[in-house]
Amino acid sequence: MQAALEAYSLFRRERWLADRALEHTLRPKRNLYANERRAVSERVYATVRRQRTIDHLLDELRPGFHALPSSRQDLLRLHAARVLEGESPATVGRAAALDDADARALEQIPKAAAALERLPADRKLALLGSLPDFLAKRFREELGPDAEAAVAAMNTRAPLCARTNTLKGTREALMQRLREEGVDCRPAPLSPLGIFLDTRLNAFSLKSFKEGFFELQDEGSQLLGQLVDPPPTRVVDACAGAGGKSLQLSAEMKNRGELFALDVDGRRLEELKRRARRDGVHNVRIREVPAEREAALAALEDLRGKADRVLVDAPCSGTGTFRRKPDARYRLSPEELAMHLERQRALLEQFSTLVKPGGRLIYGTCSILRAENEDVVEGFLSRHPEFSLVPAETRLPAPGKGPPLTRGGYLRLYTHLHGTDGFFGAILGRAKT
Repeated sequence: MQAALEAYSLFRRERWLADRALEHTLRPKRNLYANERRAVSERVYATVRRQRTIDHLLDELRPGFHALPSSRQDLLRLHAARVLEGESPATVGRAAALDDADARALEQIPKAAAALERLPADRKLALLGSLPDFLAKRFREELGPDAEAAVAAMNTRAPLCARTNTLKGTREALMQRLREEGVDCRPAPLSPLGIFLDTRLNAFSLKSFKEGFFELQDEGSQLLGQLVDPPPTRVVDACAGAGGKSLQLSAEMKNRGELFALDVDGRRLEELKRRARRDGVHNVRIREVPAEREAALAALEDLRGKADRVLVDAPCSGTGTFRRKPDARYRLSPEELAMHLERQRALLEQFSTLVKPGGRLIYGTCSILRAENEDVVEGFLSRHPEFSLVPAETRLPAPGKGPPLTRGGYLRLYTHLHGTDGFFGAILGRAKT
């Protein structure tokens, strides 16, 4: 509990990213066992996910809550999250040795949380879903009657999903290796490369990981990578970051041809270099690109009009990844969303120039907002008649009996429907002449 309080305080008071706060807190605590470290992380993330709900309830139920010392407020928030996750208020109160006022507040949380169901629709979605008001309104507008289910799914713990490195073997062979290492696992239902790791453990400590047999990657992200369908010639990953999709594309290219991994952040590209060595990837050409547009175009002149495939996995609001990065919702504002839209349009314009006639431009985000997805693509197509939409379903596995993976020719994944993070993807083909 002390470690959870330290990490949550860094997030809440010092405005650290939640994952960085946990890493900073847990690294020096060598006395904690692996299961204790997982418990700390889960407790902090559970509190972050429901932070707005918790604050609203404690404001109502604990007289003088905001006059309490900040550490005591945070401690009570951590306990309130346990109650919202289904633990008995009496059990939590006894274990925490709370005073009477704090214990009474916890006792009332289940009933008070149920009362939020009677609020007007947008207010209910914001408070029960722990969302900023503007996001609750957007989700309601875009998802309609599915909004509650979508937000509830965002507030659950994400599963641990691995992507098979096919340069080193098949999915079936990897699952056998994992089982021999004591990991319960099963094939992911949508991605032919995906494996769910059901045993709760530090996957980075596994021999299979250290030897490059798999990477951790959400199943939805794997499906976005499949839209590229890369030939073993010249492919560009324009916003490569630390290279999760670059490594996937390299494996699909069977280490042949050239895969250019581009990014403005040299530190993340250094991480890609390390991962590529571990995975046995040899065809990646890593290149740091200037942030300024004209300088970037000059730096990429040698690739202009020469790429068979260009993937633009654009920086976005991250609304599809809230279950994995729950603190992202509190940092997002209407102004920041507008900045994302401007950058996404600029990136498509910039990197579309690299696509050769007959090649393809693949645009993707981890957002569920239409403004960042269909609207960006449709605006681009209206300005570039040489490009046209290629139906995404032609490059995806059949979903079986589950919900379709596409809408209107676009990849459209939702946590509440597909069990993946939320993803969008579009394939834009350039005419041959």
